[in-house]
Amino acid sequence: MKEQSTASRLGLKFKHRLTKKRSKKIGLPPGSMVHVGEKKVETARISVIDYDQQKLEVKALKSVEETLPFKKSPTVTWLNIDGLHEVNILETIGEYYSIHPLVLEDILNTDQRPKAEIFDEYIFIVFKMISYNNNHDELDIEQLSLILGPNFVITFQEREGDVFDSIRERIQGGKGRVRKSGPDYLLYALMDVVIDNYFLVLEKLGERIENLEEEVLGNPDQSTVQAIQQMKRELIFLRRSIWPLREVIGTLIRDENPLIKKSTAPFLRDLYDHTIQVVDTIETYREMVSGILDIYLSSLSNRMNEVMKILTIIATLFIPLTFIVGVYGMNFEFMPELKWHWGYPVVWGVMIIISFFMLLYFRRKKWI
Repeated sequence: MKEQSTASRLGLKFKHRLTKKRSKKIGLPPGSMVHVGEKKVETARISVIDYDQQKLEVKALKSVEETLPFKKSPTVTWLNIDGLHEVNILETIGEYYSIHPLVLEDILNTDQRPKAEIFDEYIFIVFKMISYNNNHDELDIEQLSLILGPNFVITFQEREGDVFDSIRERIQGGKGRVRKSGPDYLLYALMDVVIDNYFLVLEKLGERIENLEEEVLGNPDQSTVQAIQQMKRELIFLRRSIWPLREVIGTLIRDENPLIKKSTAPFLRDLYDHTIQVVDTIETYREMVSGILDIYLSSLSNRMNEVMKILTIIATLFIPLTFIVGVYGMNFEFMPELKWHWGYPVVWGVMIIISFFMLLYFRRKKWI
C-alpha cells in the first residue's frame, strides 16, 4: 500500500468553488447590494497609496470618508479594499466616486467572468487573481475588480494578501515608470503582475503534469485516474478564468478613451501578447493531460491483454493434455494400455513432450 496516494501527491486541491450560492439574490431588483461568495476576512481593510514624482503617502484608513481628500488631489491615488462582505463600505465608495450600482453588484458577485466596461468617467475591469500556495499545495483564486478614474485606481479584493508587493516596492522606492506615469500606467502595472503570476502557476502545473506522466508510465492505479481528472478540472477552470481576459485587454487597446494615454498603449499590447501565451500554454497542458489519460487507458488495456494472453496460453497447453487424460479416464474394461507396466510414465512423457513443443511453437511465433 502506498504511503501517499497519487491523487493527494500529484493532484491540486481545488479550493475555489466553481459555483457560488446565488439563491439569496433571487427576486431582488438589478443593482441590489448582496455579497455572493465566501467571507475571507473578518474585517474589511482600506489602504491608500498617493503619489507623484516628488510626493508619496502610504496610509491605512479607518473609514471611506478619509478617502475624500485624495479624490480631488492632482496626484495618483491607489485605493485598495480587502474584503467584500461589508456592503456598506462599497455603497459609500459608490456614492463618493459615482460608481454605477450595477458595477457595485458585479464587484460583490465573486463569480464574475473577466470583462471590461467603459463608462464616461471611469473604466471597470474584473478578472481573476491566481497564485500557487506551496505550503498547502493548492491554487489560491480570488476575484480582483479594478476601477480606473481620472486620477485614481480602486482595487477590490476578497481577502488580505496579494501579488502586488513588487508594485508597492517600486512606488515607494521611486523605481521604474510608475511614479512618473498616471493612473492608467498603474492599472497596466497591476494587471501585468497578475498575468505574470499566471506563468508561475503554469510552471507548477507543468511540474505536476510531468510527475503525473511518470506515474502513468510507471505503476498507475485508481488514484492516478483521480489525479488526472482533478488536473483536467483545474485546467478547465483556468481556461474559463483567463480566456476572456484577451477580450478585456483588447477592449482597452481598441477603444479610444481619455483615461488611457497613447503612451500606455504599447504596454497594453505587450500585456495582450502575454495573455495569448498563457492561453496557449493552458491549451497545451489540456492536450497533455488528455494524452496522459489515453496512455493510462492504453496501459490498462495492454495489461489486460497480457493477462488474457497468459491465460489463453495456459488453456491452450491443457487442451491436448485434457484430451489424453479424458481418453484414459474412460471406464471401458478392454483398453490396450491399461495393464501395460510402462503405460503411466509413457503417458506422462507424451504429455510433457506435447507441452514442450507447444511452448517452443509459441516462442517461435513470438506469442510469449
